[in-house]
Amino acid sequence: MTSVYAARPWLSQLTDAQRAPITPPASVVHSFRAAAARAPEHTALAYFDGRLSYRETDELSDSVAGHLGSRGVVRGDRVAIMLQNTPHFVIALLGAWKAGATVVPLNPMYKSAEVAHVLNDADVTVLICSDRAWESYLRDSAADSSVRLVLTACELDLQSRDDARVLGFERQPAPEDTHDLLAVARLGLSAPEGRELTPADVALISYTSGTSGTPKGAMNLHGGIVYNAERQRTGHPVPEGSCYFALAPLFHITGMVCELAACIANAGTLALAYRFEPGVVLDAFAEHRPAYTVGPSTAFMALAAHPAATREHFTSFRVISSGGAPVPPALVEKFRTGFGPYLCNGYGLTECTAPCASVPPEKQAPVDPASGTLSVGVPGPDTIVRIVDEKGQDVPLGEQGEIAVSGPQVVPGYWRLPDATAEAFPDGELRTGDIGFMDTDGWLYVVDRKKDMINASGFKVWPREVEDVLYTHPAVREAAVVGIPDDYRGETVKAYISLRPGASVEPAEISAYCAERLAAYKYPREVEILPELPKTTSGKILRRELRFPG
Repeated sequence: MTSVYAARPWLSQLTDAQRAPITPPASVVHSFRAAAARAPEHTALAYFDGRLSYRETDELSDSVAGHLGSRGVVRGDRVAIMLQNTPHFVIALLGAWKAGATVVPLNPMYKSAEVAHVLNDADVTVLICSDRAWESYLRDSAADSSVRLVLTACELDLQSRDDARVLGFERQPAPEDTHDLLAVARLGLSAPEGRELTPADVALISYTSGTSGTPKGAMNLHGGIVYNAERQRTGHPVPEGSCYFALAPLFHITGMVCELAACIANAGTLALAYRFEPGVVLDAFAEHRPAYTVGPSTAFMALAAHPAATREHFTSFRVISSGGAPVPPALVEKFRTGFGPYLCNGYGLTECTAPCASVPPEKQAPVDPASGTLSVGVPGPDTIVRIVDEKGQDVPLGEQGEIAVSGPQVVPGYWRLPDATAEAFPDGELRTGDIGFMDTDGWLYVVDRKKDMINASGFKVWPREVEDVLYTHPAVREAAVVGIPDDYRGETVKAYISLRPGASVEPAEISAYCAERLAAYKYPREVEILPELPKTTSGKILRRELRFPG
């Protein structure tokens, strides 16, 4: 490693508080118990009009842990949780950890085959899911797996508002072949003894979103989660006890760490609204007055486009972060002009247990004058980010290469995939597959995914650069750029866009707009307008589905 990255030029961008050493607790359970001890009656979970205090949440999750222990769950067993952003998710998560289990978060949008793959790959023993999902298809998904205990939840419980925009379903009888999660939580059982967690224990097996292939299970350690959560607490100007709004899904590493774990570390209130629906989220902002939230750029695009959105909805926020998907510079400016807050960009991966770089709250990310790319921030004080060439050697500051990360939040590898682990984590350093560069002041820029580079007549075209131009067009709401086969150029650039409400534009106009602002080999020869672009639940636009439709 050359001195330029080892010297961590980004430290000058951090305050003394942000650079100060931290001593995280051993796990989120330890963090939660500390919060419950100092603020037992403070609201831990707010779900529409429902409220649970830290004491109540502690007791409910203790009982879930006791039930799991009584049913034979031992340290290290895998417990899959497939729920939306509801109190049930948090109670199940804490209960599983208190029982010493490793949690496998599942995306509720997974189809039967995707669920079956994860259940079998992780050797899941317990499945906790909604009663509707169990009855509709999960029973079949789990039939040939190692699952031997199922707990189901009705996500209408723990609130009485039944907002039809997201909770527009009927209550149904609890399935006879499952245990009701809430009933178990109310039994008043004690958590089993001898299950204390350590920083080296695997907290999560988080399956990557699969934007570039078959999902792999990253092993997120308890130590990595509490490290990043504690850095969030000490690095953000969010007073203790504040409300955090769960905009990102909790099953995603961003929501798990930057919302849930950070909120607990700060003895805050986590406000939940089942799933993302712009109108519901805006109402929740008005009701709960959160100080912090984090979500993908696509969520902020949807909020900004909602006809009911006003500046007043955002006045309570001390920090708004955007992660999980690239943030176009044009969106940051549109959002600040329209609603006031500055969107603090950030960068991380499941393999980094969420953030490994972010924009310090007191600063604004610079835009690279040559490419127009918005910086994703600076690494933390204990993190080393290098830019490397194909041989893993450092490239000079300002030059592009693959982003490599090492630090306390980097996972030790992939679940039961030693070859993939050796390839992605040489000497414990994560090779991200992202192309980027770092400037002389330590600001990190992500250019694009290594696999998404387009080769047009021998010229490299990074989709992000074209997308950033597309986002400056007033009619464009979402944009994705891919390479498609071309007999003459080998590949050519194609853009997919969705439009802002009420906007109208012809594809040729978009192509011409880009041609005025980009080199001839970069602008999209083809433009297709879609009602919505395909996305993961965490908000990442799926270029792979656009590149290989059907």
